Amino acid sequence: MAPPNANPLDRWAMSAWRRLTDPRLVGVAQAVPRTIGVLRHNSATKGIEGYPVAGPSAGLALQVLVDEILISVMRNPALFPRGDDYERAGREIGQAYEMWRSEGWLDDPASFHEAPPAALRDLTVTQERTFRRQRFEHLSFESGYRPHEREPGRERWLSYTENRRAHAYVVRAARPGRPWLVCLHGFGMGVAAMDLPAFRADRVQRDLEVNLALVVLPMHGPRRIPGTTRGEGLMSINLLDSLHGLAQAAFDTRSVIRWIRDQNGGSASNGDGASPKIGVYGLSLGGHVAALTASLEQDLSCVIAGVPVTDLPDLYRRHSPNHVRLRAYRAGALGTQADAVHAVVSPLVLTPKVAKERRFIFAGAGDRMSTAGQARRLWEHWERPKIAWYPGGHIGFFVAGAVQRFVTDALADSGMVTRTRGADAEPAPTPQAGPPT
Repeated sequence: MAPPNANPLDRWAMSAWRRLTDPRLVGVAQAVPRTIGVLRHNSATKGIEGYPVAGPSAGLALQVLVDEILISVMRNPALFPRGDDYERAGREIGQAYEMWRSEGWLDDPASFHEAPPAALRDLTVTQERTFRRQRFEHLSFESGYRPHEREPGRERWLSYTENRRAHAYVVRAARPGRPWLVCLHGFGMGVAAMDLPAFRADRVQRDLEVNLALVVLPMHGPRRIPGTTRGEGLMSINLLDSLHGLAQAAFDTRSVIRWIRDQNGGSASNGDGASPKIGVYGLSLGGHVAALTASLEQDLSCVIAGVPVTDLPDLYRRHSPNHVRLRAYRAGALGTQADAVHAVVSPLVLTPKVAKERRFIFAGAGDRMSTAGQARRLWEHWERPKIAWYPGGHIGFFVAGAVQRFVTDALADSGMVTRTRGADAEPAPTPQAGPPT
């Protein structure tokens, strides 16, 4: 910043320098060469096990470029850590590491999680519509999630008042007793007008006759901190907030699953006295929560992780500007202890309770946000279940008809639907044990 007594020319020069070095502008300027690098990398890894096969194309290049630009414009300097933010975050990670070790959570990460109550507390249900006139029920209830006593960052997390109330949007099939798909949205979403179209709620309800429950993740939609954008509180130097958010997301999702099972006086009957089939399906950050939930919750019919985030500390390292990343390492906010602490919410550490044949992944070959590498790591940890790679970027799944067919086939393979209704015109990618070798 120019000193108060600087002459106008110096002020202009300093202002111009700040603009030219703004990480958003720098990132956008580098988007094209980065896109070229991605296409070259994809070509170089063709035929290597565990990597998607996607040759260079105009469509792939455009989607990678869009990802690169979106990543760049989200690097807002106003949101970067300042002052002692790094040191505080590092102290919290160190304290958490010692607590996790003494409690045994480093050795048994699943024991970190507490089961939600049998019934939703303070439940309210309102009938609402999106601007496209799609009807849905808006569930609101007390989350019930609380970080453990003495957990670092506990009081800060509990101070987010709006976040202590959970929300879900429910779309019911016409016939009673149909299966349920619990959907978990991506970062920055959490409003019905965005989430319902992202999960093709109208088609799933109408053609596949499946009920949907779309859970709002912590710090998103109506749960966000006033004055912030949706999800902002989950992606900051306070990595313990990210951990609490993921733990709460799994807790709230499991609460909704219990509510589904309790719909008809103790079990959500499918007409013959048996509980309905319930699957979980997440996109991006929601893919992380879906995979985490499937490692904690029994008796799920399937889990589908779409363009999944699987390692938030690694994502923070990847997308942070160099000066932020280096200071975070020096302060201990990133590094081996941070990775160990996050193991309790990591789908790359916890073991899924859903059988291998009912685990499904789809991902973009050119994904620059959650990255194809994070999806590949989940595929490896999940013992290489069925996976579909589409030739696109992070948000390209929405226009990839083959992805929609893959999801339909995943539901059919899990016994939740038949393939006789609502077939997509475009065939699904051929299911494989993993990416082509």
